[in-house]
Amino acid sequence: MYGWRARLGRINPSPETVGDEEWRQLCPEGTTVVSTRMFIEAVDRVGLTNMVKNVERAAKELATARPNVILMAGTAGAFNGGPGFDQQLVNRIEDASGVPATTTMTAVLAALDALNIEKVGVATSYIKTVDNDLAQALRASGREVIKIFGMGILKSIDMGDISPETVYRFARENLAQATGAEGFLLSCGNWRTLESIKPLEDEFGIPVITSNQTGIWQALQMAGIPTHDIKEAGQIFAVPTASQDA
Repeated sequence: MYGWRARLGRINPSPETVGDEEWRQLCPEGTTVVSTRMFIEAVDRVGLTNMVKNVERAAKELATARPNVILMAGTAGAFNGGPGFDQQLVNRIEDASGVPATTTMTAVLAALDALNIEKVGVATSYIKTVDNDLAQALRASGREVIKIFGMGILKSIDMGDISPETVYRFARENLAQATGAEGFLLSCGNWRTLESIKPLEDEFGIPVITSNQTGIWQALQMAGIPTHDIKEAGQIFAVPTASQDA
């Protein structure tokens, strides 16, 4: 049976092409990914607001696959409503599905806490207004945003079509300017960032966290699956968790 240890649920933005695949690359033996979608085209405030109106419907659908945990992907959807909006979404998903839930933004904040990152450099695929909202959410959580750089892309499907080499070059060139950062965040679940984590950590000597990486890190913890055997995907997986002896 696929997912004999755990089924990890994802509620994806409808154009998603990256997130499920990056999770599958990181899934430990016996875990699998099940997913559903919410409609969105433009990653702006209006598009994101309309997308999450469908979160209850998506959560109910996904619950029929009996996941151990549900994560709402689409990092921007969970900070678009302002600081603390991610926790509102968690409550809505759990109420609709009866399944323990989180969001990518919730996972990002948990990873920043676990790695003791207070000063962060940020690279994204987003347009400026979305970058501003992300910076506001990070500052509200007590972080100093050293620099934030966005590619200025409006449509999610276009984000997913960018090569990992292009993402890496953009992140490297811009985050090199984030002097004093204690860690880097690459934000967007439909942006191929998995290949950038180790090279950036090796060069700059600080943790690198991404939307999909932190999402599966937290989802596995919530499902009681140890994460310390996941290699080459960032320092976050070396942080001790309560599930390591599971």
